[in-house]
Amino acid sequence: MYYLGLDIGSSSIKAALVEIETGKSLGVVQEPKEEMSMYAQKNGWAEQKPNDWWLHICNAIKALKSKYNISRTQIKGIGISYQMHGLVIVDKNGEPLRKSIIWCDSRAVETGQKAFQQLGEEKCASDLLNSPANFTASKLKWVKDNEPDIYKQIYKFMLPGDYIAYKFSNKINTTISGLSEGVFWDFKNDTVANFLLEHYGIENTLVPDIVATFGLQSVVDAQGELESGLAAGTPIYYRAGDQPNNALSLNVFNPGEVAATGGTSGVVYAVTNSLSAKESSRVNNFAHVNYQKGEAPKIGKLLCINGAGIQYRWLLNNLAVSSYEEMNTLASEIPIGSDGVCVIPFGNGAERMLNNKEIGTRIVNMNLNNHHKGHMCRAALEGIAFSFVYGMEIMKSDGIKPSVIRAGNDNLFRSEIFANTVATLIGEEIEIYNTTGAIGAARAAHLHKGDFEAFGKTIMDNDHVMTFMPFKDKKSYLDAYNHWKKELELILNK
Repeated sequence: MYYLGLDIGSSSIKAALVEIETGKSLGVVQEPKEEMSMYAQKNGWAEQKPNDWWLHICNAIKALKSKYNISRTQIKGIGISYQMHGLVIVDKNGEPLRKSIIWCDSRAVETGQKAFQQLGEEKCASDLLNSPANFTASKLKWVKDNEPDIYKQIYKFMLPGDYIAYKFSNKINTTISGLSEGVFWDFKNDTVANFLLEHYGIENTLVPDIVATFGLQSVVDAQGELESGLAAGTPIYYRAGDQPNNALSLNVFNPGEVAATGGTSGVVYAVTNSLSAKESSRVNNFAHVNYQKGEAPKIGKLLCINGAGIQYRWLLNNLAVSSYEEMNTLASEIPIGSDGVCVIPFGNGAERMLNNKEIGTRIVNMNLNNHHKGHMCRAALEGIAFSFVYGMEIMKSDGIKPSVIRAGNDNLFRSEIFANTVATLIGEEIEIYNTTGAIGAARAAHLHKGDFEAFGKTIMDNDHVMTFMPFKDKKSYLDAYNHWKKELELILNK
């Protein structure tokens, strides 16, 4: 018997099957094979059709069943991970009234900034733990102001994962964690953020019913069976945004545990029981997947680093090298600190952790007589690693006390230079796991039974690749980091 996990990204849908008894992954498929369509009517806009997600999910389920010869009755539960901060609005018949305004759409920035000024930084920090910024609530306000005829027809708003659960079950609901990622949750009063809804003129009736993150949320109905190929009555047991789900996939639930991602952009996601939002302009704060009303809060602090893997990929594409492995080998021949060469890797747009400054990528102290592509590779890896350490310093200033870092087995963390640099400077172990969001969502379906200890053992037994230990002698790493940090601050203080 199996659980099905779905990961709804903006580029593709991934679907995974895991064995219920062992938690072992049977396989993962991706739909479509190429990237999903995205619509941008104006610069800074990004929209997708919710029913495109559903179409690709149905195709992925069909592909999984065929590839592994699985019948619909062998799938005993569903877990859903989804792209965060998206807005889906439906009418009374459950039909989308417009395309979804997805996470990377920036049209509501001004709306959120205005609300932040009018409500006050102290109120937003204490109650929302965030600025309203460009989150889902601000996107809904944008629709109200700019598409009033559509707004009048809204029955409910949903996040992307809520809509997919609805397509399976014909039930509209959401979670506290989901509402918090849209900045619809008032942490101070542990309820829906009615004061923000009132400020935006949004009716409370548009908020979906709230269900537990882990538990029986709804079941596949007859129409859901017909379209998806899953048996009617199959329960949906779990739903979460992609970053909280990535943390869950790495067994990150407790204060001090940190999940790190080193893809095109980087993410540091740390769990705390503090409602501090000192760095709310640079760090996002959401209800983690195991947040419970009336209990000590479990808050996920999320810091994004736009200039991460994209910097290393740029070098791969523009240096005379054939692979990341070759780049890592070249870098390993260069001493710590890259003989003074520094790469400031923030060339992927404005960096929130740098107070939304757009400083670009800088190459500093390059000597054309002495330095070569090996120095560039090492300096880039170190620069990206230093940006993670810099981000962790921001997190620590906001109350995070890291005890362990867990990361996926992606490009950056496959580099010993990168992982050793981060581990040594932060002074904590980095555990590497070979898992995905879809596998994590499938396994999370089992958490409706509440056995988190067994869940963690499943991840360790099936996914643990290796652990990087911090080096005791960290002087050369500290010298290199302080040199890099000095160069960064010279740029920031111009």
